[in-house]
Amino acid sequence: MINVDSLNRGVVIDHIHAGKAMEIYQYLDLGRLDCSIAIIKNAKSRKMGRKDIIKIDENIDINLDVLGFIDPDISINIINEGGLIEKKKLKLPEQVTNVIKCKNPRCITSIEQGINHVFKLADVQNGIYRCIYCEQEFQNK
Repeated sequence: MINVDSLNRGVVIDHIHAGKAMEIYQYLDLGRLDCSIAIIKNAKSRKMGRKDIIKIDENIDINLDVLGFIDPDISINIINEGGLIEKKKLKLPEQVTNVIKCKNPRCITSIEQGINHVFKLADVQNGIYRCIYCEQEFQNK
């Protein structure tokens, strides 16, 4: 039996590039939630050709920086009482912390325990981030 109330509220993560829904599911640790989560993969889209969608039947806090880092074209729709109450468009975040790890074996984050992996956006056009400690490049495309 479907709880009709759960269809009237929640968060819809839309316009996910096809094939990225499970990556987002893992990054946001959605498996820990005690609510229904629907994942639609390869849905037809006039705008994108194909897309993924995630529907969470609870209003939860979502790390928008993580989502913007994974896929800056995502939109977040907050639904309450069956209607859209807020729509958020994402972009590449200026900085990400503990989302990616520095691959430079000489970086302080590889040597010392407990240091945050912090990357700053260096090139918006190409989605290039750099480690704040060693300048190691990470391309997010």
